[in-house]
Amino acid sequence: MIILTIRTDKPDAEIGLYDNEVKLEYLTWTAHRQLAETIHQKIEGILKKQSKNWQDINAVACFKGPGSFTGLRIGLTVANALAYSLQIPVVGASEENWLHNSIHALLDGENDIQINPEYGRDVHITKPKK
Repeated sequence: MIILTIRTDKPDAEIGLYDNEVKLEYLTWTAHRQLAETIHQKIEGILKKQSKNWQDINAVACFKGPGSFTGLRIGLTVANALAYSLQIPVVGASEENWLHNSIHALLDGENDIQINPEYGRDVHITKPKK
C-alpha cells in the first residue's frame, strides 16, 4: 500500500511516501506563507522521484492538529480532496506518534472518510462591526 503522509501545522511542512511501513521518501521544507502554492508541487516531486504518479497513492495519513489554523486547513484540504477524488482511505492523528499510528490504522483497514482539524483551543470568532 502506497501511503502519502502530510503534516502542515507549522511553518516547516512535511510530506512522506511510504510503502506500507517502509519510508520511500520524506521531505521537509519551509513552506510558511507559500504552503498552498508549494504542497502539490512537492507531492508531485516525491512521486516522480519514486517513479509513481497520483493514481499510485493508495491511502493518505495526516497530522490533524493542534497547530496553525491556515496550515492545518490547507494540509487537511489536500488530504481530504485526494482521498475523495482517488476514492482511497484517509486517516488523521494528533498525538506525538501520529505517523506510526496513522499508518498502522490504514494498514488495519481504518478510514476516517474526512479529517477535521483540531486547533487546540476554541475557535475565536469576532462579532460583525455593523
